[in-house]
Amino acid sequence: MRGNLLLFFAAFIWGTAFVAQRKGLEVIGPFTFNAVRSVVGSIFLVPVILVRNHLGQTERHDKIPKSVRRKKTVVAGAICGLILFLATSAQQVGLVYSGAGKAGFMTAMYVVLVPILGLLFRRRPKPVVWLAALIALAGLYLLCVKEGFSIAKEDLPLLACALLFAMHITVVDLFSPYVDGVVLSCIQFAVTAVLSGIVMFAAETPDFSAILSAAGSILYAGVLSSGIAYTFQILGQRDASPSLAALIMSLESVFAALAGWVVLNENLSTRELFGSVLMFTAIVLAELPDKKQRKE
Repeated sequence: MRGNLLLFFAAFIWGTAFVAQRKGLEVIGPFTFNAVRSVVGSIFLVPVILVRNHLGQTERHDKIPKSVRRKKTVVAGAICGLILFLATSAQQVGLVYSGAGKAGFMTAMYVVLVPILGLLFRRRPKPVVWLAALIALAGLYLLCVKEGFSIAKEDLPLLACALLFAMHITVVDLFSPYVDGVVLSCIQFAVTAVLSGIVMFAAETPDFSAILSAAGSILYAGVLSSGIAYTFQILGQRDASPSLAALIMSLESVFAALAGWVVLNENLSTRELFGSVLMFTAIVLAELPDKKQRKE
Protein backbone atom coordinates (compact mmCIF):
# COMPACT_ATOMS: atom_id res chain seq x y z
CA MET A 1 0.00 0.00 0.00
CA ARG A 2 2.84 2.40 0.79
CA GLY A 3 4.45 1.85 -2.59
CA ASN A 4 1.14 2.24 -4.43
CA LEU A 5 0.37 5.49 -2.60
CA LEU A 6 3.79 6.94 -3.46
CA LEU A 7 3.25 6.05 -7.13
CA PHE A 8 -0.27 7.54 -7.00
CA PHE A 9 1.05 10.84 -5.61
CA ALA A 10 3.82 10.82 -8.23
CA ALA A 11 1.20 10.49 -10.98
CA PHE A 12 -0.83 13.31 -9.40
CA ILE A 13 2.19 15.64 -9.31
CA TRP A 14 3.20 14.79 -12.89
CA GLY A 15 -0.35 15.37 -14.11
CA THR A 16 -0.70 18.77 -12.45
CA ALA A 17 2.81 19.71 -13.60
CA PHE A 18 1.59 19.69 -17.21
CA VAL A 19 0.03 23.09 -16.48
CA ALA A 20 3.36 24.44 -15.25
CA GLN A 21 5.24 22.93 -18.20
CA ARG A 22 2.81 24.44 -20.67
CA LYS A 23 3.22 27.87 -19.09
CA GLY A 24 7.02 27.56 -18.95
CA LEU A 25 7.37 26.49 -22.58
CA GLU A 26 5.58 29.66 -23.66
CA VAL A 27 8.69 31.57 -22.54
CA ILE A 28 11.74 29.28 -22.95
CA GLY A 29 12.77 26.38 -25.18
CA PRO A 30 12.06 22.74 -24.23
CA PHE A 31 15.69 21.74 -23.66
CA THR A 32 16.31 24.90 -21.62
CA PHE A 33 13.27 24.05 -19.53
CA ASN A 34 14.39 20.43 -19.06
CA ALA A 35 17.96 21.43 -18.20
CA VAL A 36 17.00 24.05 -15.61
CA ARG A 37 14.25 21.95 -13.99
CA SER A 38 16.68 19.02 -13.70
CA VAL A 39 19.28 21.27 -12.04
CA VAL A 40 16.62 22.49 -9.59
CA GLY A 41 15.47 18.92 -8.90
CA SER A 42 19.00 17.68 -8.24
CA ILE A 43 19.92 20.66 -6.01
CA PHE A 44 16.66 20.31 -4.07
CA LEU A 45 17.54 16.72 -3.13
CA VAL A 46 21.07 17.51 -1.85
CA PRO A 47 19.95 18.99 1.53
CA VAL A 48 17.37 16.20 1.82
CA ILE A 49 20.18 13.63 1.50
CA LEU A 50 22.39 15.51 3.99
CA VAL A 51 19.59 15.76 6.59
CA ARG A 52 18.70 12.06 6.17
CA ASN A 53 22.36 11.11 6.61
CA HIS A 54 22.62 13.28 9.73
CA LEU A 55 19.49 11.70 11.22
CA GLY A 56 20.55 8.19 10.22
CA GLN A 57 17.46 7.72 8.07
CA THR A 58 19.13 6.39 4.96
CA GLU A 59 17.78 3.16 3.49
CA ARG A 60 19.60 0.21 5.01
CA HIS A 61 21.20 -2.45 2.83
CA ASP A 62 23.26 -4.26 5.46
CA LYS A 63 23.94 -7.27 3.23
CA ILE A 64 25.64 -5.11 0.58
CA PRO A 65 29.10 -3.61 1.27
CA LYS A 66 29.12 0.20 1.26
CA SER A 67 31.64 0.41 -1.59
CA VAL A 68 29.54 -1.90 -3.77
CA ARG A 69 26.37 0.03 -2.91
CA ARG A 70 27.99 3.35 -3.87
CA LYS A 71 29.16 1.93 -7.19
CA LYS A 72 25.69 0.50 -7.91
CA THR A 73 24.10 3.86 -7.05
CA VAL A 74 26.37 5.82 -9.41
CA VAL A 75 25.88 3.30 -12.23
CA ALA A 76 22.10 3.21 -11.69
CA GLY A 77 21.91 7.02 -11.58
CA ALA A 78 23.90 7.36 -14.80
CA ILE A 79 21.77 4.78 -16.64
CA CYS A 80 18.45 6.19 -15.37
CA GLY A 81 19.57 9.74 -16.15
CA LEU A 82 20.57 8.82 -19.70
CA ILE A 83 17.28 6.99 -20.35
CA LEU A 84 15.24 9.82 -18.85
CA PHE A 85 17.06 12.40 -21.00
CA LEU A 86 16.49 10.34 -24.16
CA ALA A 87 12.81 9.77 -23.28
CA THR A 88 12.02 13.44 -22.63
CA SER A 89 13.99 14.51 -25.71
CA ALA A 90 12.13 12.02 -27.93
CA GLN A 91 8.86 13.32 -26.52
CA GLN A 92 9.80 16.93 -27.34
CA VAL A 93 10.75 15.97 -30.91
CA GLY A 94 7.54 14.00 -31.30
CA LEU A 95 5.46 16.98 -30.18
CA VAL A 96 6.80 18.92 -33.18
CA TYR A 97 4.90 16.60 -35.54
CA SER A 98 1.97 15.41 -33.38
CA GLY A 99 -0.73 17.00 -31.30
CA ALA A 100 -0.57 16.91 -27.51
CA GLY A 101 -3.39 14.36 -27.23
CA LYS A 102 -1.80 11.88 -29.61
CA ALA A 103 1.60 12.42 -28.00
CA GLY A 104 0.18 11.80 -24.54
CA PHE A 105 -1.50 8.59 -25.67
CA MET A 106 1.52 7.20 -27.48
CA THR A 107 3.86 8.09 -24.60
CA ALA A 108 1.60 6.26 -22.14
CA MET A 109 1.77 3.10 -24.25
CA TYR A 110 4.46 2.08 -21.76
CA VAL A 111 1.59 0.50 -19.77
CA VAL A 112 1.67 -2.45 -22.18
CA LEU A 113 5.40 -2.31 -22.95
CA VAL A 114 6.49 -2.66 -19.29
CA PRO A 115 4.98 -6.18 -18.84
CA ILE A 116 6.58 -7.23 -22.13
CA LEU A 117 10.01 -5.97 -21.02
CA GLY A 118 9.47 -7.68 -17.67
CA LEU A 119 9.34 -11.04 -19.45
CA LEU A 120 12.93 -10.48 -20.60
CA PHE A 121 13.99 -10.30 -16.93
CA ARG A 122 11.80 -13.24 -15.85
CA ARG A 123 9.35 -10.96 -14.06
CA ARG A 124 6.03 -12.36 -15.19
CA PRO A 125 3.02 -10.25 -14.10
CA LYS A 126 -0.29 -11.70 -12.98
CA PRO A 127 -2.55 -12.63 -15.94
CA VAL A 128 -5.08 -9.99 -14.87
CA VAL A 129 -2.41 -7.28 -15.29
CA TRP A 130 -2.38 -7.87 -19.05
CA LEU A 131 -6.15 -7.30 -19.16
CA ALA A 132 -5.80 -4.23 -16.95
CA ALA A 133 -3.07 -2.81 -19.23
CA LEU A 134 -5.32 -3.17 -22.29
CA ILE A 135 -8.25 -1.53 -20.48
CA ALA A 136 -5.96 1.32 -19.39
CA LEU A 137 -4.75 1.74 -22.98
CA ALA A 138 -8.36 1.99 -24.17
CA GLY A 139 -9.03 4.57 -21.46
CA LEU A 140 -5.95 6.54 -22.51
CA TYR A 141 -7.14 6.54 -26.11
CA LEU A 142 -10.52 7.99 -25.14
CA LEU A 143 -8.88 10.52 -22.84
CA CYS A 144 -6.05 11.71 -25.08
CA VAL A 145 -6.96 11.19 -28.75
CA LYS A 146 -9.63 13.57 -30.00
CA GLU A 147 -8.84 13.47 -33.71
CA GLY A 148 -8.28 10.63 -36.18
CA PHE A 149 -5.49 8.29 -35.13
CA SER A 150 -2.86 6.77 -37.37
CA ILE A 151 0.84 6.03 -36.98
CA ALA A 152 3.27 7.50 -39.52
CA LYS A 153 7.05 7.67 -39.65
CA GLU A 154 6.87 11.09 -37.95
CA ASP A 155 5.49 9.30 -34.88
CA LEU A 156 8.56 7.11 -34.43
CA PRO A 157 10.05 9.47 -31.79
CA LEU A 158 6.88 9.05 -29.69
CA LEU A 159 7.06 5.26 -29.99
CA ALA A 160 10.72 5.50 -28.95
CA CYS A 161 9.64 7.70 -26.03
CA ALA A 162 7.14 5.07 -24.83
CA LEU A 163 9.80 2.34 -25.07
CA LEU A 164 12.33 4.51 -23.22
CA PHE A 165 9.91 5.28 -20.38
CA ALA A 166 9.15 1.54 -20.16
CA MET A 167 12.90 0.90 -19.95
CA HIS A 168 13.23 3.56 -17.23
CA ILE A 169 10.53 1.88 -15.13
CA THR A 170 12.16 -1.53 -15.65
CA VAL A 171 15.67 -0.28 -14.78
CA VAL A 172 14.40 1.46 -11.63
CA ASP A 173 12.76 -1.83 -10.62
CA LEU A 174 16.06 -3.67 -11.09
CA PHE A 175 18.18 -1.21 -9.07
CA SER A 176 15.79 0.16 -6.41
CA PRO A 177 16.17 -2.78 -3.95
CA TYR A 178 19.94 -2.24 -3.78
CA VAL A 179 20.47 1.54 -3.68
CA ASP A 180 19.25 4.57 -1.74
CA GLY A 181 16.28 5.90 -3.71
CA VAL A 182 16.81 9.58 -2.90
CA VAL A 183 20.50 9.50 -3.87
CA LEU A 184 19.63 7.62 -7.08
CA SER A 185 17.07 10.29 -7.95
CA CYS A 186 19.57 13.10 -7.29
CA ILE A 187 22.24 11.54 -9.54
CA GLN A 188 19.64 10.81 -12.21
CA PHE A 189 18.70 14.49 -12.48
CA ALA A 190 22.29 15.66 -12.41
CA VAL A 191 22.97 13.47 -15.47
CA THR A 192 19.77 14.64 -17.19
CA ALA A 193 20.71 18.27 -16.47
CA VAL A 194 24.18 17.89 -18.03
CA LEU A 195 22.91 16.16 -21.17
CA SER A 196 19.96 18.59 -21.58
CA GLY A 197 22.37 21.51 -21.05
CA ILE A 198 24.62 20.31 -23.87
CA VAL A 199 21.67 20.18 -26.29
CA MET A 200 20.35 23.48 -24.90
CA PHE A 201 23.53 25.36 -25.87
CA ALA A 202 23.77 23.52 -29.20
CA ALA A 203 20.16 23.92 -30.37
CA GLU A 204 18.71 26.87 -28.42
CA THR A 205 19.70 30.32 -27.21
CA PRO A 206 19.07 30.39 -23.45
CA ASP A 207 18.05 33.81 -22.11
CA PHE A 208 18.55 34.39 -18.38
CA SER A 209 15.77 36.97 -18.19
CA ALA A 210 13.36 34.55 -19.90
CA ILE A 211 14.37 31.81 -17.47
CA LEU A 212 13.63 34.18 -14.56
CA SER A 213 10.21 35.01 -16.01
CA ALA A 214 9.43 31.27 -16.06
CA ALA A 215 10.75 30.78 -12.51
CA GLY A 216 7.38 29.73 -11.06
CA SER A 217 6.85 27.00 -13.65
CA ILE A 218 10.47 25.84 -13.38
CA LEU A 219 10.31 25.62 -9.57
CA TYR A 220 7.06 23.65 -9.67
CA ALA A 221 8.40 21.25 -12.30
CA GLY A 222 11.88 21.09 -10.74
CA VAL A 223 10.99 20.66 -7.07
CA LEU A 224 7.67 18.80 -7.26
CA SER A 225 7.67 17.02 -10.63
CA SER A 226 11.39 16.18 -10.71
CA GLY A 227 12.74 16.25 -7.16
CA ILE A 228 9.75 14.81 -5.32
CA ALA A 229 7.68 12.83 -7.85
CA TYR A 230 10.54 10.88 -9.44
CA THR A 231 11.87 10.11 -5.96
CA PHE A 232 8.39 8.82 -5.07
CA GLN A 233 8.58 6.64 -8.19
CA ILE A 234 11.90 5.10 -7.17
CA LEU A 235 10.80 4.54 -3.56
CA GLY A 236 7.36 3.30 -4.60
CA GLN A 237 8.71 0.76 -7.06
CA ARG A 238 10.54 -1.00 -4.23
CA ASP A 239 7.14 -2.24 -3.02
CA ALA A 240 5.26 -2.62 -6.30
CA SER A 241 5.77 -4.69 -9.44
CA PRO A 242 6.86 -2.69 -12.51
CA SER A 243 3.66 -3.60 -14.39
CA LEU A 244 1.42 -2.32 -11.60
CA ALA A 245 3.66 0.73 -11.20
CA ALA A 246 3.20 1.56 -14.89
CA LEU A 247 -0.57 1.31 -14.55
CA ILE A 248 -0.70 3.59 -11.52
CA MET A 249 1.69 6.14 -13.06
CA SER A 250 -0.38 6.25 -16.26
CA LEU A 251 -3.02 8.05 -14.16
CA GLU A 252 -0.83 11.06 -14.88
CA SER A 253 -3.00 11.61 -17.99
CA VAL A 254 -6.18 11.64 -15.90
CA PHE A 255 -4.75 14.16 -13.43
CA ALA A 256 -3.45 16.29 -16.32
CA ALA A 257 -6.97 16.45 -17.77
CA LEU A 258 -8.45 17.28 -14.36
CA ALA A 259 -5.80 19.96 -13.74
CA GLY A 260 -6.55 21.51 -17.13
CA TRP A 261 -10.25 21.52 -16.23
CA VAL A 262 -9.74 23.14 -12.82
CA VAL A 263 -6.85 25.55 -13.55
CA LEU A 264 -7.11 26.32 -17.27
CA ASN A 265 -10.94 26.01 -17.53
CA GLU A 266 -10.63 23.28 -20.16
CA ASN A 267 -13.85 21.32 -20.54
CA LEU A 268 -13.98 17.55 -19.95
CA SER A 269 -16.15 15.72 -22.47
CA THR A 270 -18.17 12.57 -21.76
CA ARG A 271 -15.60 10.64 -23.80
CA GLU A 272 -12.75 11.91 -21.58
CA LEU A 273 -14.66 11.15 -18.38
CA PHE A 274 -15.37 7.60 -19.60
CA GLY A 275 -11.70 7.18 -20.47
CA SER A 276 -10.75 8.26 -16.93
CA VAL A 277 -13.22 5.77 -15.45
CA LEU A 278 -11.71 2.99 -17.57
CA MET A 279 -8.23 3.83 -16.31
CA PHE A 280 -9.27 3.81 -12.65
CA THR A 281 -11.09 0.52 -13.30
CA ALA A 282 -7.89 -0.96 -14.72
CA ILE A 283 -5.96 0.02 -11.57
CA VAL A 284 -8.56 -1.56 -9.29
CA LEU A 285 -8.64 -4.70 -11.43
CA ALA A 286 -4.85 -5.06 -11.28
CA GLU A 287 -4.96 -4.62 -7.49
CA LEU A 288 -7.42 -7.46 -6.92
CA PRO A 289 -5.75 -10.46 -5.21
CA ASP A 290 -5.34 -13.59 -7.27
CA LYS A 291 -6.37 -17.07 -6.13
CA LYS A 292 -3.10 -17.72 -4.28
CA GLN A 293 -3.25 -14.36 -2.50
CA ARG A 294 -6.88 -14.94 -1.46
CA LYS A 295 -5.90 -18.24 0.12
CA GLU A 296 -3.08 -16.56 2.01
